[in-house]
Amino acid sequence: MSSSISERIVSICSSLPTSVKLIAVSKQVSAQAIRSAYAAGIRDFAESRIQEAASKQAELQDLPDITWHFIGHLQSNKAKKAVEQFPWIHSVDNLKLAQRLDQLAQQLGVSPQVCLQVKILPDPNKSGWSVPELLADLSTLDQYKNLQIQGLMTIPPSGLNDPEILNVFNLNRELAKKIKEQNWSHIKMQHLSMGMSGDYELAVQAGATMVRLGTILFGDRS
Repeated sequence: MSSSISERIVSICSSLPTSVKLIAVSKQVSAQAIRSAYAAGIRDFAESRIQEAASKQAELQDLPDITWHFIGHLQSNKAKKAVEQFPWIHSVDNLKLAQRLDQLAQQLGVSPQVCLQVKILPDPNKSGWSVPELLADLSTLDQYKNLQIQGLMTIPPSGLNDPEILNVFNLNRELAKKIKEQNWSHIKMQHLSMGMSGDYELAVQAGATMVRLGTILFGDRS
């Protein structure tokens, strides 16, 4: 399996612009498979469950230059562990959570890099701000000085065709541009975390700076 992982990684990396970071989504993937991806050059890995991630992080402590990204829905009672374990959190999806993370970051003396999760189109199956909600909350978010707000994360609703998916990604880019033009003190819009195994090429076309790829690298999971 390790050779096929490395072949897939080499193939995809060669097709990505240098401006795009490949984040390997390693949920439900063994530490050994992560080692194979690491050997192929990947240094950014994403997990969606705190406990599952903790055991892998412990097992992979000999690889100190891995950057861990949290991409799952984050409940308040798991927020402290997320701040302790993950330098990046892509799924900050509401103001209450952002406030909690900011408080924890101050207590722990860290400064996590975060993306704000936004629902570009209404989607009852996903967490995140609606566009109007996010715009209304920016002035409060800008006060959270312990968070490094780096950009936006979005996941299109399921069932869209390629032009519709591309439109979602384009709208996300335009929203980030609009926020950036408001010149907030602590809100940066340097990153667009968008695109997964089935649609990452569309995301890259729309200006993604980070793509989150799992199945296409590691194969199907249970």
